[in-house]
Amino acid sequence: MGALLGVVLGIGLLLVWLSLSDPSRPGEPHSAWIAAGWAGRARLLLVRAGADQVSLTGLATVCLALGVLVAAVMTAVSGALPVGASFGVVASYGPVALLRGRAGRRLRERAELWPDVVDDLASGVRAGMSLPDALARVGERGPSALREPFARFGSEYQATGRFGSCLDRLKGQLADPVGDRVFEALRVAREVGGGDLGPLLRALSGYLRDDLRTRSELESRQSWTVNAARLAVAAPWVVLLLMSFQRDVIDHYASLGGSVVLLVGGAVCVVAYRLMMRIGRLPAEQRVLG
Repeated sequence: MGALLGVVLGIGLLLVWLSLSDPSRPGEPHSAWIAAGWAGRARLLLVRAGADQVSLTGLATVCLALGVLVAAVMTAVSGALPVGASFGVVASYGPVALLRGRAGRRLRERAELWPDVVDDLASGVRAGMSLPDALARVGERGPSALREPFARFGSEYQATGRFGSCLDRLKGQLADPVGDRVFEALRVAREVGGGDLGPLLRALSGYLRDDLRTRSELESRQSWTVNAARLAVAAPWVVLLLMSFQRDVIDHYASLGGSVVLLVGGAVCVVAYRLMMRIGRLPAEQRVLG
């Protein structure tokens, strides 16, 4: 009975987490290689975290292996399978949490670079360069974090001469909502033509800087909500971890009542954490025609 309840606990926590995960936004996945559903969100997460060479199967294997390993260790330490299964489920989310944290940092770092990129494009256009050449020049003189994809764009454009398809591939490689707005503005300006590209780029640069400044101030004020949510969720599991070394205490969780307590407690932690994060977070940037 204890083993069955442990398995039910793990499956229940996973289903609750999946049901509360953010649905994929319309137009967010890149049509060439991102499918709808959880696979699309996972692939987008890998790209934003800079781990696009990792397959979904590899990510799932790492999560499963880590969860099984931690579950086996904690079951051996505590002697209670439900306790081990609980920590196994938490540990299996570890690689995903690491990727999400890295993806968030990369997006924030890139958001600070985009105004400079737009300024470089405006300078190139003002100097008489064509728009594709100005984009390719970012791969040589732009911010180091963005040089590689822009350099690849320049090489592909020289080989094919197709601005639209090369720009789509650049958008897919970056998977950045701020970059999407820049690229779509450039696409429209190139298709429409005229002499408004320079003023458009200067106005876009100013808008991006104002948006970045406002968002940074709001994020600094909301950081306490995020930290409080993480502390509140981690506290009971830290206590459970310390109790796992006391066999006479932890044996109660191997019973039916203890398994129900773990199941309900895990579900409450997941729901409460998601609610606090949803209440405290700022509206996320959405990709444009991604």
